[in-house]
Amino acid sequence: MSKKKILTINCEIPDGLGEYVSLESETSLLDWDIILFVPDISNFTNYNTSSFQGKPWISESASFRLQQQSKHWSREIREALEEGKTIIVLLDAVKEVYIDTGERRYSGTGRNRHTTEILAPYDNYKFLPLDLKPVNSKGKVMKIAKNASLIAPYWTEFGEESQYRVRLEGKVSLPLLVTKTGDKTVGALIKGEQARGAMLLLPFIDLYNDQFYKENTDGDLVWTANGKKFGRRFLTALLELDHNLRSSASITPVPDWATDSSYEMPSENTLRQKILKIDGKVDALLLTKKKYSDQMVSKGVLRNLLYENGVPLENAIIEALKILGFSAENYNESDSEFDVIFSSVEGRLLGEAEGKDNKAIAIDKLRQLEMNIHEDLEREEVDQPAKGVLFGNAFRLSPIEDRAEFFTDKCLKSVKRSGTALIRTPDLFPLVQYLSSKKDAAFAKKCRRAILDTQGSIVKFPSPPNIL
Repeated sequence: MSKKKILTINCEIPDGLGEYVSLESETSLLDWDIILFVPDISNFTNYNTSSFQGKPWISESASFRLQQQSKHWSREIREALEEGKTIIVLLDAVKEVYIDTGERRYSGTGRNRHTTEILAPYDNYKFLPLDLKPVNSKGKVMKIAKNASLIAPYWTEFGEESQYRVRLEGKVSLPLLVTKTGDKTVGALIKGEQARGAMLLLPFIDLYNDQFYKENTDGDLVWTANGKKFGRRFLTALLELDHNLRSSASITPVPDWATDSSYEMPSENTLRQKILKIDGKVDALLLTKKKYSDQMVSKGVLRNLLYENGVPLENAIIEALKILGFSAENYNESDSEFDVIFSSVEGRLLGEAEGKDNKAIAIDKLRQLEMNIHEDLEREEVDQPAKGVLFGNAFRLSPIEDRAEFFTDKCLKSVKRSGTALIRTPDLFPLVQYLSSKKDAAFAKKCRRAILDTQGSIVKFPSPPNIL
C-alpha cells in the first residue's frame, strides 16, 4: 500500500499493516519512516501480586526491565526525531506504579532481621523524551485547535472514534486538539529546534475493538472484514499526516547533492570527528552495559529458589548446588530423566524438585524420587544407590515467613522409612547469597555434610557466619 516503512510499537494496525514489535524489543527506529507508539505498560503489571499505596508494586527484575526499556525507547525516539522521522503517539492514560530500586535497608539481627525494599514512583510516560505533564482525564468531545489545519483530514476521518484519556499540561510546539470547553490540550505537535522530524500526540483510538477480530475454527484470532477496512483507513490517514507534516515544514530537507563535501563548512568536519569519537565511546559503554545486564540476569537466577517451579526452579537448584561445591547436572538420556544428579567427595545424590503455588509437597513426588533412584541404579556405571533428596518450594507465591509446612504429614512420615532428605529451596538462598560474595570452603563443606547426614527429615543448614 505504501513505500513508507511503518513500525508499530506496543500496538497493531488491524490486518497486520506495518511491522509490529513489542515494548520489550530493542529495535532501532532509524530503519523506519513512520513510527506508531502506545505508551501502555500493562504487560509489566498484569501478573503483579503486590501493591503499595494503592498502586502496583513491580518486582525487582520487572522494574529493571521496565526502566531499561523506557530508556531505550526514549533514546530511540529522540534520535529518530533528529533524523527526520515521524513519530505518532496514541495518548493512553497515565499508569502510575512503584518500581523496586534494588536498594535495601536492614534492621535487626538474626531471626529478627528485617529487610526493607526501597521503592520509587514510575509511570508509562517515561518512555517519551518529553515533559508533557499528562493528567488523567476522560472524554470524547474535542475540537481542532487554532492554526492546526494539518490535523483536519485525520480528524474528519477518525474524530468520532477517538477519545482523550489525558490532558497535556506541559509545553508543546502546537496544540492540535483541545477540549470543547476550557481549551485543554488533548492532542499536540512536538517539533524540536534541531530535530528534522516531528511527533504527533493524538487522542487514544482503540485498535483492538471487538469488531476488528474473531476466533476462527482453529481457535486462532483473525482480523474481520471490518477490522481490515479500518486498518486500511487508519494507515492511509497516518500516511496523509506524514505527508502534511513534511509539506508544511518550514525547513526544506537537505537534498542529497547538497551533502557533498565540497559544500561543507570548515568547522563541520571537526565537529563530525568529535561526534564520531563520542559515538565510539557510547558503543563501548553500551557493550559494557549489555555485559553487566547479562551478568545480572545470570546472578538473579538464584532468586528462583524462593518462588519458582518447573525448569526455572531446577536450574536454580543446580546452580546453588554448584556454589555449595557439588558437581550437579540434569540427567536426560535414553528413557531416563532426573531433575538433578549431584555429587562431591562426600557422596553421590539424586534429587527431585517440585514447586506448588498454594499447597504443600505431597507424597507422589517422593514416590517418583524412589523410582528414579532404582532406575539410576540399573545403569551399568552406577554400583550403589544414590542418596535421595526431595527439593520442595511449597506455597511459592507467598512471602517466606507466611508459608505453612512445606511437606505433607504423609511425606514427612514416609521419609523416615526411606532416609530421604527434604530441602526447602528457600533455605538454600541465604547459603548461596553468602558463598557468592565470600569463598568459604569450610562453610560450604558443612552445608554439603548437612544434606548427606540428614536421614528422613528436613535438612537443617548451618547459618552463614554473617547471620547471628
